[in-house]
Amino acid sequence: MMRAIIAIIGLLALGGCVGDAPVPDQPTMYLSMANGGATLDPQAAASMISLYRQNNGLGAVAVDPELMKLAEQQSQAMAKRNKLDHDVKGPLAKRLNGSGYPATMAVENVSAGYHTLAEAFSGWRDSPPHRANMLKNGVTKLGIAAIYAPNTKYKVFWTLILAST
Repeated sequence: MMRAIIAIIGLLALGGCVGDAPVPDQPTMYLSMANGGATLDPQAAASMISLYRQNNGLGAVAVDPELMKLAEQQSQAMAKRNKLDHDVKGPLAKRLNGSGYPATMAVENVSAGYHTLAEAFSGWRDSPPHRANMLKNGVTKLGIAAIYAPNTKYKVFWTLILAST
């Protein structure tokens, strides 16, 4: 009888320890960008897109700081004008050249209305032209941005630039 009581006390003590364990955070690909404090995780985006590319026989992509800036500028321009448009700041080639970025190849996906990276990625994957861009042979770098604009139709504007130098 005494053993049973000690065993029960021991289990209760262990149960108390389990209750104190921190709850894991949600993966950043599911973080809603539709709030002012959200920050996009570019490494998560690079991982997701690289895995998708590798599953299709292509090489991985890495985050490029200059492409990050260009993607951010494009998303900000779309949000400011409340307009989904590749050319809102001019064609991609002109924007790359204007910034001095030495791209030998570059493609761009823009979208709006998706609240999470997972949603944006799925939308691009399910759209033949956007899918083709993510699976462009030879690209090695990416820049991605999501801008929250609460007073706009779409709320979140996305830009993904894939390039090689």
